[in-house]
Amino acid sequence: MSTSDFYYDLPEELIAQTPVEPRNHSRLMVLSKKDDSIEHKHFYDLCDYLKKGDLLILNDSRVLPARLYGEKIGTGSAIEFLLLEQKGDKLWEIICRPGKKAREGAEFIFGGGRLKAKVVEVK
Repeated sequence: MSTSDFYYDLPEELIAQTPVEPRNHSRLMVLSKKDDSIEHKHFYDLCDYLKKGDLLILNDSRVLPARLYGEKIGTGSAIEFLLLEQKGDKLWEIICRPGKKAREGAEFIFGGGRLKAKVVEVK
């Protein structure tokens, strides 16, 4: 499996900019394992789908609104960085695409050369 398996186009207008109020009115997509049907519900409907012994895992992670478009030094090939978490002074954990261009030691420029980045580790 590759991270590119999870790439898809998502129009900006479909990304919530602020939380819905009240919070339990957020949308909930329910996928049926029985017949592969999809239902569009609200989060307050969640209890209708849980049974005794079910495990509910909540994801409270957030994505920073920081996407950088640049190019690889030496080849000029395009790269996209999504900043995930600051790990130290001038050190960030990122996801990039295409990922194969971000080998350890690779250098990139952004903003017409105003910002430079170097890959120090690939996981």
